[in-house]
Amino acid sequence: MSDKVSANSVVTFSYRLFGEDGELMEQSPPDQPVTVLQGHANVVRGLDQALLERSIGDQFSVVVAPADGYGARREDWTQRISKKYFNKPAKLRVGQETAFETEHGVRRVTIVKVGAKMVDVDLNHPLAGRALNFEIEVVAIREAQKSEIAHGHAHGAGGHAH
Repeated sequence: MSDKVSANSVVTFSYRLFGEDGELMEQSPPDQPVTVLQGHANVVRGLDQALLERSIGDQFSVVVAPADGYGARREDWTQRISKKYFNKPAKLRVGQETAFETEHGVRRVTIVKVGAKMVDVDLNHPLAGRALNFEIEVVAIREAQKSEIAHGHAHGAGGHAH
C-alpha cells in the first residue's frame, strides 16, 4: 500500500461538490466512495492535481477554476441532432440534461429546443464556466495494477468494471 497519492496510484475518496452559492450540487454516496487512477484524466484536472501527495484520512477543500474543471462556457456551442439518437425522444424537454451515444462515447448535453424531428442541444458540460468547490476525504490508496495503467482507469469496487 502506498503512503501518498502519486502518479498511477489508485485513490479512493469521498466528495461533496458545492456551487459558488454554497449549495450542495453533488456528492458521493456515503457507502460508495469514488475510485480513480491518478493522472489519467479520470477526474477534472484541478481535482487530480489537488489529490497529489495526499494521505489516507486527509480531509481538504479545493476550489477548481473553470480552466481546470470543465472549461470556459462557449455560448455558441450548440448543435442540431436528430431525435433518433436519443432514448425516449418524446420525453425531451427544454432545459433537460440528457446524454446520447456518439462514435466517441456518451455525450452529456442540455436540451435547448425540441422540434418535430430535430433537437437543438447545448454541448457545454453543465458545469462549464463554473468554479467547482470540492470537499474531499481520502479513504484508500494503493498501487495500480499494470492492466489498470494500460486501460487508463481503476478496476474493481468504485472503479471501472469490465
